[in-house]
Amino acid sequence: MDFRAPPPSPVAAARRTSSLSNDDVFRRFLETSLRLPNINNNHQNPLPKVDFRSLGSDDALRHVISDSFATVGCFQLLNHGIPLDVIASPAEASIAIFQVPPEKRGGVTRSVESPWGFEEDDEFVWGRDKEFNLRMQQLSAARYSNFNKKMENLVARIEKVAEKILQVIFEDSPRKVANSMEMIGGIERGTVCSVYKHCSDKTSGECGNSLNYDVIRMVMRGNRYSHCLCLHLCGGSSEFQVYSKKGWLSFFPEKGALVITAGDQTQMFSDGQYKHVIGRPIFKGEKEDCISMAFLCSAPNNKSNFEDSGERTISLGLQVLLAMILTLVCHVLICL
Repeated sequence: MDFRAPPPSPVAAARRTSSLSNDDVFRRFLETSLRLPNINNNHQNPLPKVDFRSLGSDDALRHVISDSFATVGCFQLLNHGIPLDVIASPAEASIAIFQVPPEKRGGVTRSVESPWGFEEDDEFVWGRDKEFNLRMQQLSAARYSNFNKKMENLVARIEKVAEKILQVIFEDSPRKVANSMEMIGGIERGTVCSVYKHCSDKTSGECGNSLNYDVIRMVMRGNRYSHCLCLHLCGGSSEFQVYSKKGWLSFFPEKGALVITAGDQTQMFSDGQYKHVIGRPIFKGEKEDCISMAFLCSAPNNKSNFEDSGERTISLGLQVLLAMILTLVCHVLICL
């Protein structure tokens, strides 16, 4: 008997061809959608400058803030009045914080429940949470006490600067826009500071790969903390990169400047007029580790003002419920 293998199924061949085609389409989609922007060839003109000392008397500077937030989402603040030693002391003290061994960081690692603590090896998030600070004191009493005291001093000055900038933004915004700040939700956590350690022991190729990795991390955690302004202290950085939905921009901030970026709350209350951007300094060619700090400041909480005024706002749902109850009561009374 002559046994012959059956011819190949045309259906199977078609399926294989279709599968390969789908794989190619999917591969091309990933290549285009996940391609990182060229962060080395997107340099722009210097960041818009605002002199903090002249902010109250020069109306033109107020417009610089509004225009900067509307176009690039950030500007650099000069003559902010924060002494260099007040800035440098917590940065230097933070080096001891990063020396805490990884195996001892279990109770002070960032999580959904606790937004403060260590984030991998190169970031530490500081806040005014008593329970967290107590855990840090137990972990490293002398080192953290020194760092915490200096950070409190710096944050107090940062908040005064942020308050002035927010005042300018609110005054230059339409009243309905300023009032919309009351509708911004979120948990009130006060000012949060992300302390970054920028390592120096990288070759040029490794540095490039690290920058691409930082891009992914920044995109993923860009909306982690709801905030109005982010004030960046990045002395000694070679450049400052800003990410938005439209792509990357790279600037060269002046020495000693405070770079201020707009947050998600700013974009929300401006109805999209101001851009929410994410920024971080880039250090290249440094022989030693460098420290940068980013302070995320929220809009002022005016809840107490409403309570003191004696006025109460009744939600629409509660109004409907009360109307239904009154209708039923009236119906019962009529029937009686």
